[in-house]
Formats: sequence, structure tokens, C-alpha cells
Amino acid sequence: MIVTRSWLNEWIDLDGITTDELAKKLNSIGLEVDSLKSYNIPKKIIFGKVLECEKHPDADKLNVCQVDIGSSIRQIVCGASNVRAGLDVIVATIGAVMPDGTVIKPVKLRGVESEGMICSASEIGLEDCQEGIVELDSSIGRYILGEEVCENSIFSDDLIEIELTANRGDCLSIRGVARDLSAAFDRPLRENNIEESDEKRVGIGRILTLSHDNNLNVNLRYKAVDLKDLNLPFVVKLRLAQIEEKRETDIESIILYATHSSGVILRAYNFGFFCAQNETMAKIELVEDENGYASIMSNTKASTVGIIQEDVSKVTYNEGTVLIEASYIPPDVISKKMHENKIVSGPMYYKTSRGSEPELNQGLSFCLNLLESNSDSSFFGGTIELCDTCEDRIISISKKEIDDIIGASIDKVKITKILKNLGFNARKSSADTFVITVPRYRHDIQNKQDIVEEIVRLIGIDNIPSKAFKFTEENRLKDDYFTYKKRKAYRHKAAYSGFFESVHFVFDEKKILTEYGFETVSDDLELLNPIVSTLDTLRSTLLTGLLKAASNNSKNGYTSVRLFEVGSLFNSKREESVKMAMLFSGDREKESLSNVGKPSKVDFAYFAQKVSDIIGKFELREYKTKHSLSHMYQCAEVIIDGESVGELFRVHPNVEDAYNLEVTFMCELDFNKLPYGLKTAKQSSKYQASFKDLSLIMPQDMSYEKVKTVISTAEIANLVRFYPVDKYSDESLGDNMSLSIRFVLQSNDKTLEEEDITSSMDAILQTLKSELGIGLR
Repeated sequence: MIVTRSWLNEWIDLDGITTDELAKKLNSIGLEVDSLKSYNIPKKIIFGKVLECEKHPDADKLNVCQVDIGSSIRQIVCGASNVRAGLDVIVATIGAVMPDGTVIKPVKLRGVESEGMICSASEIGLEDCQEGIVELDSSIGRYILGEEVCENSIFSDDLIEIELTANRGDCLSIRGVARDLSAAFDRPLRENNIEESDEKRVGIGRILTLSHDNNLNVNLRYKAVDLKDLNLPFVVKLRLAQIEEKRETDIESIILYATHSSGVILRAYNFGFFCAQNETMAKIELVEDENGYASIMSNTKASTVGIIQEDVSKVTYNEGTVLIEASYIPPDVISKKMHENKIVSGPMYYKTSRGSEPELNQGLSFCLNLLESNSDSSFFGGTIELCDTCEDRIISISKKEIDDIIGASIDKVKITKILKNLGFNARKSSADTFVITVPRYRHDIQNKQDIVEEIVRLIGIDNIPSKAFKFTEENRLKDDYFTYKKRKAYRHKAAYSGFFESVHFVFDEKKILTEYGFETVSDDLELLNPIVSTLDTLRSTLLTGLLKAASNNSKNGYTSVRLFEVGSLFNSKREESVKMAMLFSGDREKESLSNVGKPSKVDFAYFAQKVSDIIGKFELREYKTKHSLSHMYQCAEVIIDGESVGELFRVHPNVEDAYNLEVTFMCELDFNKLPYGLKTAKQSSKYQASFKDLSLIMPQDMSYEKVKTVISTAEIANLVRFYPVDKYSDESLGDNMSLSIRFVLQSNDKTLEEEDITSSMDAILQTLKSELGIGLR
């Protein structure tokens, strides 16, 4: 946002405040000054008036001028195409040192004496705001011939560029910045509203009608002007050049200047565009277009409110009837629409999407005042307007809450004054509680903390009394500390096991998540302004991010990819949780002499063991994933202490091909359910353990889970653990198969004898026979 000191001074009295003080105050109230530029017009450059202008006798492009410089009349030869008699100009007199170092001396140009130079804006160090020499007018204020230009505030000015945060759309205008300075300096804001007299004026209702759809969240106000002899003031040309803006026509330049000054979004329309053939009544329609935007229509579209104006409806003439429109649409409405259905936007979209000025009348009045002062235009009486219904945003906060958040007691009268100067209405407040009505232009104020932030930034953080640091020793090992330690421990375990950490944005592509069947955030809670289209939603899984990272590694020639990530996920209600995911793709190990340069590919058992190295002991249970990333026959649920903590699976071959990957396995676990805490030591037997294998004949469709449950619940004496070691089937077994299970037997009291081992094994067989009807092969 670019402002100048003289421009700000039109909205707030800055008398007695230096530019350095102004910059420091802007920084202190959160409007960070990005750059500061001062215009220093050299001495001996003065105001003059061209009395006579005749062609040079020996040069077609030169003119010999008689210029009144107050103290005398000087002859100056000038080559500017726009020089003419009667023009007030800027003259560099003899001895003046120009900004580029040139010293003005008496010279002869083609035999004609010249005592000085009539200057253009760029020659005296200003922005190039018009072709040829500067044409002065009353817009620069009062001046006298012979007075040095540097004495005039328009020329001896300071340009300040402010870096605004995205939520401060209310400061995207000179008036908006001045409004904050008004509160900071406790000086009143100057308003530029005009008392209009509609007597003897033709009413606008004679030439214009407005029809509209309901519930489009739009405010509109129209005035009509019979434009004639508009002359763009020098100050407008200069200031538009200073903010690096330019328009093709004078009326468009006036509209842009008024918008930047007041903050109200203004547009000028060709009156004839809204008139049917052979008709003098203009008809404007506000409708919802095919993309869901509020649009101004006639036979064709004139503009999309808050987005863009079509070229066919713009004013290209210097005389005739012009419609001036002031509009407002809430920034959250327009931003959401643009996210849902993006269209081409115009230069004003940035202001509307951040929050333009909703007080349409003051912006419209400012614009009409400019037109009236600089043209012979006539105005139609009254306005055509449309106002939406808007509920006031009311925030209640007690004096105690304010003091507690700030950490200091602030005088209530001071708080009230700050809120009033900022435009907040606190008239309904009681002795101990502020009931605050938030002005509509402060779109960023949503809660109590925002109110307190406004108070703090206006008081100044350095002006809040400091308090002695109070230190009391207490246990600082809170939940956050243990959460940090747990995450650190698991990250280190994964790294020790050969996995590399991959870190991604918490955003993902909604199209990909939906394609693979993952939950996505509800539409009403979606991001309004995504970074890019491929990161347009909050992620609901870590798996897709790891797949993309693995694919990039594979394309770079890595034959074995091991990745992990611990990060936040979000469900459809935007509730946050933390998951840990791992990926293993391609070769189990590097090529070496031991594997003859042909390492094996990762398989289910190997990956499960690597996961176990990281998270500890777990069991696998038959499972079918809810998404389509997994291979339907190679997926399992991860169980720890009887509770499901996640899933482990091979990636579906089609997905592997899509991401250019070899055989790939993945798992995703609920990080909060993973065990972490002090390890409890348990007594371990000092006697030797015995290992016994049993090969059982069982139906092929019987799961190991059933066998395991029966053995576990049987409470077999001396049985420490058991696990499957082999599976076999052939034609001779028919519908059955052979499953070999290894049993580990151990006693805390003695070395087991053969009788003890036989007794335990018989008990196992008897239990399996009675419960499942299976026995030895």
C-alpha cells in the first residue's frame, strides 16, 4: 500500500508530526513501513507563467517563450509540445542544480537567448506523470509566481510504502491508513462528504432502473453524471504515477484515484450500454450468473461485482452521460466463490477479496466532488441503491479479561477512547463489561483476543508497564514434553532401522484423496485460499505424500526407498490427529557379493519385521482397508495389547505402476496409541527353554487366529510363547493343509524334564481336538 504525506494530510491533520515520527507510529501500530522516499526539489526551481509563446525562427520543434517568474520576465526556449501562452509552469532559473547534476546556465539555442528551463516532472525528480512539461493548476494549493517549488507540500513530499498483512483490507486506502493514524495520534479523521442539493436537478429515477435477485450479499449505489469538459488535475496525475497506476481515460483515472483515496470500489459505466435501441431509460439487472457470481447485466454482462468490469461497458467518451457505481461485497463471500469457481479477475479484485470500504456514500461523494471541481459536468439528483441486511458483530469482554490477557491494568477511559477512535461502538457497555459493536470494515475482528490486540497495538507494547519476573520452581514435565519425547523417540527408532524421514505440507490434493477413497474435509470447512491447486485441502492421510516422495526417489534411480513421517491429519470435521506412516519399496538391501548383485525385493514378512523394530511387539489380524491403495490379499490390521492401532499392506500393483514403483509396502498407525513409557522389568527364568514343533492337519479355510485363540485361553503349564513356522499343502491332503507351530516351554523353578514337556504338549493337542477338531498330521 503506497501513501504520501500530503495525501494522508487530506484525511488527517499531520501538522507538527515529522515524517520519521509518522513512520515510527505506523510501525508501532502494525502497519509496517517497507520503504520511505523523500522528494527534494532543488533550490532556484520556481513557479512561473508563460505570457507569450512563439515559434522559434530557426527550429520547427522549439518555441520562444516569455515567462513571468515573479521578480522579472525571462525569455526561455522550450521544446515541449504542450507549452503555450497562459500556462502555469515550473521553471529552473539560472544557477539551479538539477537532480541529475546539470547546472542551468544562460545559453543560445539556434541563435536565440534562453535564460532557464521550463521543466517536466521527471526533470525535477518526480515520477513521469504527463507528457511534456508540468501543467500546474489549483489542485496543488495556493502558490505565487517566483516562489520556490520546494516550499509547496505537494512537491516537497514523502512517499511511504506500507507492507500490509492479508487481514488488514481496511487499510488498502488512504482513508483507511488515516483512520488508524487518527486513533494512534488521537486526532479527528477528516471526512469529505458533500451536502448535495437535488433542487432543480433531474432525478436519476428518470433515466435509470435497477432490478435484482435476492440474497446476493451485495451493496450497490448509483449516481448519474452528464460529463462535460473534464480536466484531470495535476495532483491526480502525479499521485497515480506515484502509486504506479495508469488508466486510458480521464474518467477512469478519477475513478481509480477516488477508490485509492476512499477505499470504496468505484466503477464508471457507459450509459448507452444499458439502454435498449431507441430508448433513453437505462435498465440495470443484478443477477447470479452461470458461475454463481453476482453480476451486473444488460443484454450482456457489464461486470462481475468485486471481480472485473467488461470492456464493452467502460466509458470511452469525454462527453455524455456516465453512471458511477459504488459497490461492496463481503471478502469471505467473494474469496470462497473464487476458490470454488475461479474466473479471470480485474485490478480491483485484490481490494474486494481483502475487504473494501462498505461506507459507499463517502466514496461516491468524494468521487463526485472531484468531478464537480474539475469539469463543467451536471449531476442527476438522488441515488439508486441496493442494501443487503447485515447483522452487527457484537463482542462482549470484561475489563478483567482485558487486563488478564494484557498482563497489566489499563485505564477504562483510555480503552473506551481507543475503541471509539478505531470506529468501534461501545455505547452499550456497563461498568465492568464492554459490549462492542465491530464496524463492518474491520473484517479481521472476530473474538475477544482480536479486541485486546487492537488495544495493545494502539497503546504500544513498550508503553505497557513491565512486571518483575516471578519464578517459582515447579514440575515442568507436562504432557507436551512427553509428547515431544515420544515423537523424538519414534523418529530416532525409524532412522536407526534404516528409514529416512520425509516431511510434507499438511495440505494435499482433494482429487487424489477422493480417487483413492480417503475421507476429505467437508466443503463448508475447506480452505478459502489454497497455496496451489494441488494443495487445495487439509490431508487426511500420510500415505499419498509418502508415495509421491517415493516416486521421486525411484525416478532419480534409487532401487531401495525407505521413508517415514510423523504428522498431523484432519478428518471431515477438521479435527486434528497425529499418525505415523512408513514405506518400504524395492530392494531389501544394497547389491553386494553376498547376494551376487541381485538383492531380493521386500516382502510382507520382512516389512512387518522392520515395523516391529520401530514400534515393538504387535500382532496382525485379517483386515480389509477402506481405501484403494492396498493389495486386497496382502493387508492386515496392526494390533497392540488387543487394540487396533493401524494397518499394514502391500500397495496395489496398479498404484505401484502409477507411481513408477517396484514392490512397495506401507503402514499407517495412530501415533497416540503407540506404546511409550517406562519399561517395567519382569523376572526371567534362569533355566533352559525347550522348543517343540507340532504339525497340525486343519481345514484350509480355518484361520490361524482361531488356533491361536484356543491355545492362548487354555492356560497350558510352562507355555511361554508359540508361533507358526511352516505351512504345507498338496493333493494328498485334499481340502486340508499342514500348519507347523513352534512352542517355547520354560519354567521359573527348574529345568523341564521330558514328562513335563510331554504333558504340556498333550494338553495342547487335547484342547485343539476338543475345541476345533484338529490334530497331528
